[in-house]
Amino acid sequence: MEVLWAREDAGVQAATARDVSRALAGDRDLAHTTVMTVLDRLAKKGFLERERDGRAWRYQPVASREGYVTELMLGALNETGDRDAALAHFVRSVSSDEIDVIREALAGLTGKEHPV
Repeated sequence: MEVLWAREDAGVQAATARDVSRALAGDRDLAHTTVMTVLDRLAKKGFLERERDGRAWRYQPVASREGYVTELMLGALNETGDRDAALAHFVRSVSSDEIDVIREALAGLTGKEHPV
């Protein structure tokens, strides 16, 4: 996923399994068939879209890295019996800079100015 997200960040859309294998070659010693299998499984689970390009498949993420992390966070919230308590605990654990980001996001949703 990181390879595909990095490609998107660089303005390159879909990638073949060969592209992903080459990108991972410096980091890990993975067989090309292993990369193909993982990409296929991620597509079947709905994390990647794929389309045919000749004999190969081209893969691209369904969601951005941020969107994926958001889904993970929402899933974690759903696992607690008390979402309010979990959210309050989360907010108490972030930095003051992150609190400013949360305030700005909330202000954008409500259309209200919030003092920092």
